[in-house]
Amino acid sequence: MKRKWMIPVFVALLCSPGWAGAVSEDDFTLDTTGDLVGLCAVPSGDPLQGEAVGFCIGFLVGAYHYHMAENSGPAGSPMVCLPDTPPPRSKVVKMFMAWVKKHPQYMDEEPVETWFRFLIETYPCKPS
Repeated sequence: MKRKWMIPVFVALLCSPGWAGAVSEDDFTLDTTGDLVGLCAVPSGDPLQGEAVGFCIGFLVGAYHYHMAENSGPAGSPMVCLPDTPPPRSKVVKMFMAWVKKHPQYMDEEPVETWFRFLIETYPCKPS
């Protein structure tokens, strides 16, 4: 008789968001690169998938644009130089995710630090 209640409890645990790996609002804090990767890789079907992917792309694009604005003008010294025809954002995000997978030592670092490690390695500026 005691076992009958165990099955629904077990099923409920498996279906709960925390157990299933679903994204929660706390994941949007982005304390680490791992947090960013988690948002960028949210599977379809997750209730916050659209928000997570939008946040991921917005964070990466915003950090890049801030860097470019900060380093524009004659005295500017950008660390990242995209090609004349920049690649699509979705391609760069996929490249970043693959790069992070090869560099797990950065998962606990600030996400913007890891993002720029990737950008500088992938799109370095030629010396002037």
